[in-house]
Amino acid sequence: MIPLSPQPLQSPAGHRTSGGGAMARRLGGGRYYNPEFRVETVKVALGRQAVSDRADLMLATTLGSCVAACIHDPVRGIGGMNHFMLPDLPASELEGAGLAARYGSVAMERLINALLAAGAERGRLQVKLFGGARVIDSRYDIGGLNSRFALAYVRAEGLTLTGQDLGGASARRIHYFPHDGRALRRLLRPEAVADTVTRERHLLSDLRRAPADGTVELFAAPPEPEGT
Repeated sequence: MIPLSPQPLQSPAGHRTSGGGAMARRLGGGRYYNPEFRVETVKVALGRQAVSDRADLMLATTLGSCVAACIHDPVRGIGGMNHFMLPDLPASELEGAGLAARYGSVAMERLINALLAAGAERGRLQVKLFGGARVIDSRYDIGGLNSRFALAYVRAEGLTLTGQDLGGASARRIHYFPHDGRALRRLLRPEAVADTVTRERHLLSDLRRAPADGTVELFAAPPEPEGT
């Protein structure tokens, strides 16, 4: 587990692996209970985004050449994560159901819009970027393209970049707490990297044949009872 500079990113105080490695409990809908952090966890898959203001919820994803942006409003106490495979939406997908948030240009816009709709303010948004490793053997450095796109997008939109862990040759697993913006990253073991590369290769080959809907999932805290 390696903290990300410039801000130290670490696991929450008191959250330790329980019972010598207890198994995660599946909750359905891509959610599970993480026994290490003792929180409900939402898996953010390729082409998906999730937004929440819950202090008891964590977002998680696994990245090879893909990039995830974790965006947070510290005043509103809300944040979100996306996960995209390629930088730009091709002209062939500008119409119809092919409009997919697996492309960075769509994923970033949708995540930011979802945060703003939930009460965040654009001027307060803080961004952390992860992923973009060179794990796929190709003449194109897909991870590098994704990383450069994400950094350029943050600069062009005038957003505040508070941390980045991009590039290299290792796949990563990201744990993100959207309520307070904390994040940590773990490099994957070689056997897990192979699984990630295989999955990304299949997704890349299917990219034009299997559109993703790019829905932003909202996981909000329950409303306060009246009269409190």
